Amino acid sequence: MKDDIANMIAPQLIRPIPRWPFFAFLGGAMFCLLASSTCHLLSCHSRRLAYIMLRLDYAGIAALIATSFYPPVYYSFMCYPFFCNLYLSFITILGVATIAFSLLPVFQNPEFRTIRACLFFGMGASGVIPVIHKLILFWHQPEALHTTGYEVLMGLFYGIGALVYATRVPERWMPGKFDIAGHSHQLFHVLVVAGAYTHYHAGLLYLKWRDLQGC
Repeated sequence: MKDDIANMIAPQLIRPIPRWPFFAFLGGAMFCLLASSTCHLLSCHSRRLAYIMLRLDYAGIAALIATSFYPPVYYSFMCYPFFCNLYLSFITILGVATIAFSLLPVFQNPEFRTIRACLFFGMGASGVIPVIHKLILFWHQPEALHTTGYEVLMGLFYGIGALVYATRVPERWMPGKFDIAGHSHQLFHVLVVAGAYTHYHAGLLYLKWRDLQGC
């Protein structure tokens, strides 16, 4: 109760902490899930529409991964503008490049399935650098350790999701048994939602940390 009261009062006593990185992540997550839902709903309409919807789906995945960096990077390094801008610029450029690459027709070919998964996994794995940097700077702060725990769990969800997507487990072991429920693409989506939900809680912890302590 005391922590909750302090969290409400603190922003009124000091300069309010910007919320846009947290909202950017929420926007990226909602866009990803909406794009994926739209893709699965409309891609059966025609070959042309399927072509467009699949690229929208890939753009949504890249947007989710890129915007997932915004809260941890901004709130971890808001007192270090150089590193904050460096990391945010890097992931934004990487996200835009991934979206541009996903627009290429060859990107949809079945033989590029593993490359697609590795590309998105590589985007997420690049987050290890700012996380380690954060731990070096704030090793004495409990909030740094708690948020890192959430981020590791989020990375596991996304990483396992990419692995399941690339390897087509479990339907590759029992073809035809998982056509309706339990196949790799469904598991991939469940793991993505779990990762986004985990990151949402990490974002709330970042906000609480910076609202109470400022820069």
